[in-house]
Amino acid sequence: MMANIVLEGVTKVFGNRPQQALQLLSEGLGKDEILERCRCVVGVADLSLHIAAGESFVIMGLSGSGKSTLVRHLNRLIDPTCGRILVDGQDVLQLAPKALREYRRHTVSMVFQSFALLPHKTVLANVGYGLHLRGDSPARCTEQAMAWVDTVGLKGFEQAYPEQLSGGMRQRVGLARALAVDTDILLLDEAFSALDPLTRADMQDQLRALQQRLHKTIVFITHDLDEALRLGDRIAILRDGRLIQVGTPQDILTRPADGYVERFVQRRSAPVF
Repeated sequence: MMANIVLEGVTKVFGNRPQQALQLLSEGLGKDEILERCRCVVGVADLSLHIAAGESFVIMGLSGSGKSTLVRHLNRLIDPTCGRILVDGQDVLQLAPKALREYRRHTVSMVFQSFALLPHKTVLANVGYGLHLRGDSPARCTEQAMAWVDTVGLKGFEQAYPEQLSGGMRQRVGLARALAVDTDILLLDEAFSALDPLTRADMQDQLRALQQRLHKTIVFITHDLDEALRLGDRIAILRDGRLIQVGTPQDILTRPADGYVERFVQRRSAPVF
């Protein structure tokens, strides 16, 4: 199972005067000017894009570019001020509370930068937690959790607790938990950025290998161009909430849209091809 994602004119304004901020945006004012005039922060500005089913799509930018705000729209942890978000043609912003819960349980899962593991539960219980919330039987929860613990290389650590694991192992638990529920869409918000370089490279390799087998629709958030080039079929680059460029890794490297993207390319640390 895979899912198409379409965003149409998505804008998110934080503050008490969003309509004034929207008007200023329509007049062409930038993020800093809008903050000065109406004390509103523009998280995402009139952003439209299409993420194809089964695609590994990377969204990148510097801190404050809007990338984490944007990805949280896809599972409705954040709702936009205006715009539409379609998943396989369905506007997820129109989902009633019960339908939204089902959407989060069956269609989209997320891996966070901070691991977000339950410290009082074992590795096995953490991996099976989403299945438990969904109402799967205890036997199925255990079976699926064991399978994914093995898949991410943590066999033998099923009864360990998060505090007994390294950072890389904890991130593997987070990845296994997201994969165990077998959703069509997998969101990863700077999921590997807290790891040391060698562990980070290992996790990137594991994600690539899993994707070759699973063909999920993956949306991966990062501020690191090397990581984006390794993982993305296509890459979107944001600046101040606006979409600057979308393209394949080769497009980004050889045809940067402007000086901002070009500076990213010039600061790459290593070749990836």
